[in-house]
Amino acid sequence: MNLRHFFLVAVMGFGAAFSAQAQGFKFSDEDKADKEAEAQRKAQVDSMLATPCRAKIKNQKIMVLIGEQREGRVYANQSSYNTHINAVNDRLQALGLRTFTQAQIKAQVAQAEIDAYFKNDPDAAISASRRLAAQYILRGVISSSAFRNAIINVNQVNVAMNFTLTGANGKMISQTSAKNESYAGQDVSGMALTLINESAEEVVAKLYADYCQR
Repeated sequence: MNLRHFFLVAVMGFGAAFSAQAQGFKFSDEDKADKEAEAQRKAQVDSMLATPCRAKIKNQKIMVLIGEQREGRVYANQSSYNTHINAVNDRLQALGLRTFTQAQIKAQVAQAEIDAYFKNDPDAAISASRRLAAQYILRGVISSSAFRNAIINVNQVNVAMNFTLTGANGKMISQTSAKNESYAGQDVSGMALTLINESAEEVVAKLYADYCQR
């Protein structure tokens, strides 16, 4: 009986060790996959940022506008999204591109024109760009959806931002998007800013590459 007991304990110990080792390999594999995915993402971003951009294109100005879609309407009072616009402007300027400040846009473009532009009025887009002598317009639209997560019984908000880069004539040059979600989230604007900061590398790199290839 003692021998059998010893053998049983040994087998159980071996099984536990094998199980722990197997789990260790699993975690290691997952960690390796995450690192490979991150390396691939970084390589893709670096490749897009390496796109040659002629000085003539870099010297042309981009007007950045942001609005938020709620209940079928787009709210585009730019002063409400100053931090969002600055987050995009700062990254574009770091790449050598030229953008307008909020003060410059407010001084030259009427809010009514901006509202009309977000309602897809092409004449408003042309008028707004002419007032600032802007060659390009980068439009970001925030959209969100909130619901009760029945599994963990908490509120959840999903936030998405769609970016569209067009010429002053309204012709599309680039389009990209980013998404994020948060539990018990009520501050959609704040989550959108977090989303910009977290997704800035991929979003700006895509816009930059398409802009320079233009």
